Amino acid sequence: MEFMTLFGAASALVVALYLLNRSRKKQQVATLKFWRTAENPTIQKHRRRIQQPLSLILQLVSIALLLLAIAQLRLGNRETGSRDHVLILDTSSWMGARSDTGRSRDATLLDEAKVLANSYIHALPSADRVMVIRADGLATPVTGFEINRGTLEAAIGQSRPGAAALNLEQALAFAGQVEKLHAQHSGEIVFVGAGRVKEQDGALTSAPPANFRVIPVKDKVENCGLRKIGLRRSATDPGLWEVFVAARNYGTVARVVPLALQFGGGIVGSRKLLLTPGKDEEATFTFRTRAAGWLEARLLIDDGLPDDNRAIVELPAQRPLKVSVYTREPQLLRPEVAANPMVEAQYFTPEEYKPASDAKIVIFDRFRPAELPKVGSIWIEPPSNNSPVPIRTTVNNALILRWRPDHDLGAGLRTKQVKLDSTEVFAAEKGDISVAEIQGGPVILARPGAAKMVVMGFHPGRSAMRFDLATPLLFANILRWMEPDAFRRWELIEGSVGTVSVPLESDVDAAGIRVIAEDQRKLPFTVHGKTMSFFAGDPGTVRVLSESREQVYSLTLPEVGEKVWTIPAAVKHGVPSRFEEASTTDLWQLLALLGGAGLLIEWLMFGRTRIIAQAAHPEPKRDPLRRAS
Repeated sequence: MEFMTLFGAASALVVALYLLNRSRKKQQVATLKFWRTAENPTIQKHRRRIQQPLSLILQLVSIALLLLAIAQLRLGNRETGSRDHVLILDTSSWMGARSDTGRSRDATLLDEAKVLANSYIHALPSADRVMVIRADGLATPVTGFEINRGTLEAAIGQSRPGAAALNLEQALAFAGQVEKLHAQHSGEIVFVGAGRVKEQDGALTSAPPANFRVIPVKDKVENCGLRKIGLRRSATDPGLWEVFVAARNYGTVARVVPLALQFGGGIVGSRKLLLTPGKDEEATFTFRTRAAGWLEARLLIDDGLPDDNRAIVELPAQRPLKVSVYTREPQLLRPEVAANPMVEAQYFTPEEYKPASDAKIVIFDRFRPAELPKVGSIWIEPPSNNSPVPIRTTVNNALILRWRPDHDLGAGLRTKQVKLDSTEVFAAEKGDISVAEIQGGPVILARPGAAKMVVMGFHPGRSAMRFDLATPLLFANILRWMEPDAFRRWELIEGSVGTVSVPLESDVDAAGIRVIAEDQRKLPFTVHGKTMSFFAGDPGTVRVLSESREQVYSLTLPEVGEKVWTIPAAVKHGVPSRFEEASTTDLWQLLALLGGAGLLIEWLMFGRTRIIAQAAHPEPKRDPLRRAS
């Protein structure tokens, strides 16, 4: 329809030019005196017949041929013509391994895959289009459906091994969706790679597409690598690090592999691991340090994939919480304060008080200084006439009836009916936290702010609570509430990128979990039971924060699949020798030549003749008008 519309418009214009005649003619006369001007304009007349029909036919035929050339007229069936293919190139971490079948010592599996991918592209008909997709943990399109072979070769040549394992199922689903939505005539979905996937991805959950082709890369790689490194401080000795190392043999031959740990340039542990094919081996170490530094774990071998033989973890410094205690009876408070190994306490008399000190928390035992501290403070039986929190009354023989179990300050405190010989009852203000209450009101009160404050109306070391397990727990809760970073439990995990599963404690609230990437972005996560999962596609550091726990994941190891994907028997294999060329033939070059030749012939036969005739009979020159005699 488009061709007929354009050809009809062009033909009408040409025919009109042949039929239309000039409406006025030049007349040469001797004088204008006897010439009477026509009262009516000359009526336009049409020629009754075309004087040069052959010229018109040549021009119409030439125009038709040129329009067909612009339309790229083809002979054949368009349905069996050019097709659109999707090429999935395996760029997972395993493709960076050196193969024993490579052309050179430094040739990797990806280098072989590039050669096979280019061979497949060149085996396709020249009119077929190809989209290149790089597949590791995610499927990433590199080109659109492209016919230019140079562009496709450049996209393949610029591919590099990623850090994640291959997710073949996702790549196939993405390729099928692309063909369904954007391909004009669907061709093949081609996978080129080693096909090493994670254990759970060894078999596709759905049948592969009917147009699926696999071009496998020969996978003869002997490799042993680190799988995971975990570090955490001992619960009883903050200066002691507990180290867990896991390694795996991805090859087919059992090997004895030396493992060494270094910190600060010195060896802190070594062991020989017997790695059987397809199995993980674990080793544990302990070493003591409170300083910050880098811990390096290394497998002392030379194998196919050196990237997973070495891992480095940054250890933070362990700084104790400094607490200054001002009391005349330090023996009453020493057991509660010293029960926490993270606390470094110094004891002074009230006369030795100094407002400026390096302590993070100050404890005042039954006195108030003239100048208040600018850090967190704990007040035990403050003076009634000079208390930092108003005292409502003093009660004797009181029973503690209620604790605040829904707050960190009262976590784990279940003791009731504790009798206090004498206690002060405080007047709470808006925003204050009542930790423990008797019948008359709060006896332990916390006040948030820049400098947090806790006041206790009784002395735990001089009451019945000195024999209760709730007393050291109460002090631990108060210190943790004031300085949570000092009591945060650190766990450092060196692992691989991809999907990371984090075990959760039974009492952790999922709403309080935060997953923060290295660039301070919040990563999405899911919680199923006691396991939280998140995905990291790029190497980096990810922090998982909960209420009292911080886990730092240093994701620098490559994620290596444990299993080679089993290729279904019905799938087409290998690079074809040559596809049949498309059954259509382009005619636009021939049509363009014929159209141009037709216009040239018409000009030689008729156009040049008109020019010669005009030159032979030029228009006579007009003589100047003269007066008639």
